[in-house]
Amino acid sequence: MNIVVVDGYTLNSGDISWDDVRALGDCHIYERSSSDEVIERCQAADAVLTNKVVFSDEVMAQLPNLKYLGVTATGYNVIDVDAASRRGIVVTNTPAYGTASVAQFVFAQLLHWAQPVGYYDQSVKARRWSRSDDFCYYDHNMVELAGKTLGVVGYGAIGRQVAQVALAFGMEVLVHTRTLPADLPANVSHVDLSTLASRSDVISLHCPLTEENKGFINAEFLSLMKPSAYLINTGRGPLIDEAALYDALLQRRIAGAALDVLATEPPPVDHPLYSLNNCTITPHIAWATKEARQRLMGIAVDNLQAFVDGESLNRVNDV
Repeated sequence: MNIVVVDGYTLNSGDISWDDVRALGDCHIYERSSSDEVIERCQAADAVLTNKVVFSDEVMAQLPNLKYLGVTATGYNVIDVDAASRRGIVVTNTPAYGTASVAQFVFAQLLHWAQPVGYYDQSVKARRWSRSDDFCYYDHNMVELAGKTLGVVGYGAIGRQVAQVALAFGMEVLVHTRTLPADLPANVSHVDLSTLASRSDVISLHCPLTEENKGFINAEFLSLMKPSAYLINTGRGPLIDEAALYDALLQRRIAGAALDVLATEPPPVDHPLYSLNNCTITPHIAWATKEARQRLMGIAVDNLQAFVDGESLNRVNDV
């Protein structure tokens, strides 16, 4: 079997092994592939692994040998799944590899806001403590999480993990999700979006991006939030109307935001949110611990091995 990995760098920058993929066939691994390079590189491929490279109907039409597309991510919107099904191409994804890592990252962001260790570390190393008249100083926002309310939008595996950690901190949790859970733990309540917006001290987004919820964090939603509230997004950038968020942060209508994802990735060099001191931005890394990437690699290999064996594992289409 001829296997091509079209954009392997984000999964593996060199700290984990491709050996299990190579063991399944004649394997060609590219760190990145432009749209102009995909057809040539995949011309003889039976199986392709992709993360962000798009496989449209037009692209698949030019790959006569292609039988399998494995997405090295949970979301698979880079594939025209209907077209793949018509062409008899199996499509798989890699779910549930990063639940612990993303939940951990949410609380790294939250704790950075609640007790800004970095700010105080820098001030101490600038000799401010050495010049202090007192044994301590505290002139930057610090918040105790116990007793605060966390709003979780989306209650899949990651949302549930975030809620569980929040409960361990003594927080109350409000949840909004399309599918009402059969049962919820104590101190977790299902509410509508308006209630979640108005009652939460912190809001964390964990819902998939759909046409219906694109930009739902808009001016109206933000106007319902407490001026002291904090917004965290480790989900998908387009869930947020970034212009509305910029205005809300600039006018201090909410306290702050932590964004691991943006509407355009990589973002433009002059992105307006860069200018705000109450908005932290990280480069879509909540999922990217070595442990999570190793799990992702293992799932991708298992998916491909199942396909070779004539079995179905994490398929997202019927062929």
